Amino acid sequence: MKTKICATAVLLLVTAACATTTPRRHFDDIPLPTGLTYQPERSVVIESPRVKAAQLVYRGRLEPGSLGDVMRTRLESSGWRPVSRTTTATDGTWQVYEKDGNALEVHIYEGLWYTYLAISVSETLLPATADTKDGALRAAKLDASIDPPATPESGTASDRPTRSGDATFTRRVKDFFTNLFTW
Repeated sequence: MKTKICATAVLLLVTAACATTTPRRHFDDIPLPTGLTYQPERSVVIESPRVKAAQLVYRGRLEPGSLGDVMRTRLESSGWRPVSRTTTATDGTWQVYEKDGNALEVHIYEGLWYTYLAISVSETLLPATADTKDGALRAAKLDASIDPPATPESGTASDRPTRSGDATFTRRVKDFFTNLFTW
């Protein structure tokens, strides 16, 4: 009997510790509600000098409808502009937002025991800056120092590879996250 009581007490302590874990912060302008636990084994973060992208997964025992409303309210108050919202009985709710050229997708769905919140986000990072003599800021000339082409590129603009700083690259990242789970 004492073994069962000890096992129950240990189980309660472990589940209470998991419920109070604070969500992991990767993007400061994405407010998360309390009661969610970060799932590192289901999450992916990709960083490059110009782009930061991630799919962050959280879980908790929250009602999916109210979680969707809370996320919409918090994101809109942080400056994220809603683009679309889709809800299906089998796949849950999908919300797409944009802010300053960055894309954000929120997917809320139910598992067997938990409600899951999957956030797919891309952020274009600012180029490094350096001070000039007159105090004005200028972009660092990193692109010029990295293997400039010896001969002019030939072909049309659509044949040439797109540089990561172009608006088309940002658009492709947005489209990637928008279409991530629509097969």
